[in-house]
Amino acid sequence: MEKILNYINGELVSPKNGNWIEGMNPATLEVTSQICDSEAADVEAAIRSAESAFTFWGQSSVSYRVQVVRKIADLIEENIEELSKIESMDNGKPISASKSVDIPRSATNFRYFCDAMTQFSSECHQTDPGLINFTTRSPLGVVGCISPWNLPLYLFTWKIAPALLAGNTIVAKPSEVTPMSAFFLSKLCIRAGLPGGVLNIVHGHGHKIGETLNTDPVVKAISFTGSTQTGRMIATAAAGSFKKVGLEMGGKNPTIVFADADLELATSGAKRAAFSNQGQICLCGSRILVEKSIYSDFCHRLIQKTREITIGDPLDPKTQHGAMVSGEHFNKVMKSIELAVQEGGKILCGGNSVKPEGLAGYFIEPTLIEGLGSECRTNQEEIFGPVATIIPFEGEEQALEIANSTEYGLAASVWTKDISLAHRMSEKLEAGMVWVNCWMERDLRTPFGGVKNSGFGREGGLESLRFFTKPKNICISY
Repeated sequence: MEKILNYINGELVSPKNGNWIEGMNPATLEVTSQICDSEAADVEAAIRSAESAFTFWGQSSVSYRVQVVRKIADLIEENIEELSKIESMDNGKPISASKSVDIPRSATNFRYFCDAMTQFSSECHQTDPGLINFTTRSPLGVVGCISPWNLPLYLFTWKIAPALLAGNTIVAKPSEVTPMSAFFLSKLCIRAGLPGGVLNIVHGHGHKIGETLNTDPVVKAISFTGSTQTGRMIATAAAGSFKKVGLEMGGKNPTIVFADADLELATSGAKRAAFSNQGQICLCGSRILVEKSIYSDFCHRLIQKTREITIGDPLDPKTQHGAMVSGEHFNKVMKSIELAVQEGGKILCGGNSVKPEGLAGYFIEPTLIEGLGSECRTNQEEIFGPVATIIPFEGEEQALEIANSTEYGLAASVWTKDISLAHRMSEKLEAGMVWVNCWMERDLRTPFGGVKNSGFGREGGLESLRFFTKPKNICISY
């Protein structure tokens, strides 16, 4: 059984209190690790370490930072087999996804921001004859990065890569539910020669670590991805020390299918949007809005495709649908399905927990539900599991009304052959991101984030580098 240690000042260390959390494989229910149950003293040690390291790292050249960080990316790629297995065992996701998406993307995050930092420039303005204004950008100092359990290494590196390249030092907190790949990354950072204290990784429960990270005035910014409830608490706590805060939170995203859409593409896209990663992605399209004239045909096709999804052992390359991340989350999703039935929903397929052969873990069938109004709890609250509702609509205006009716505004997808309709919908949808005739096609240069209760601030490309730097305007009379 592996011990998941903290990474502080370049060393792997046990928690100061000597307490541990059991880590479990959600597909088999086997205890696989002991995880540091860190508290304030561990976070304070990490902050002091990061503060000391900033004296050097913040003044280092971009070329030096790029050189070190590229080595980390190289090591991730060299260890893709082991990291993919770790990610699937820890999270329950199919290894096909870990190996083709999560781990390669983690290396790409580092490589992309290595390139982006060399292209990051500031503005210069000749104001009047004899006056010139220009802007410099410098690292903030010590920053906090808090990442979720659904895409563990993928989203962890998405935060720390731009923070590192911009010259900050970091105290990072991965989810205590899925810490194994972040711990593996700690060992890769040591091998890559990352100076001690530049990146510190503290494991444990969020409520124990977050308070110190949020309130310590040395920490100049918090980048958080997770639930809206937790994000609200972080924003409140960080306000006291006027920290910079970026929040990427929940979503109740609509997939909107118009009558002129290519039904084969639309049903395939809706299935992928609803059930990728067992529905445990903030971008998942959990509300499927379908124009009435094609509703019956669409439902028939989607049900058929959903029933074809292969549920099984996450380590089997043929598996398409793995386990829920934990028993707690499994129970939450099952209760959401029960609530949908109580509210008058009709289950079209799925709805049950299952036990693939030889596995004792937390598996739920991909579930489609119809017959629910847009204002019910099932269509308003984020379930974050393999559960999607199908809602008929008549015309563009009703589609918009339903799509915008929740407190969330992260993403949406629109399926139509009418380019004018696509533009109108994209402009009027209350969402930070809109895909047309596709879903989750990402370009790392584009801004990522939502509106309303889905958060504020943006990640990705120059937006991330702007977040992790502070501008200073200088005006010179010559």
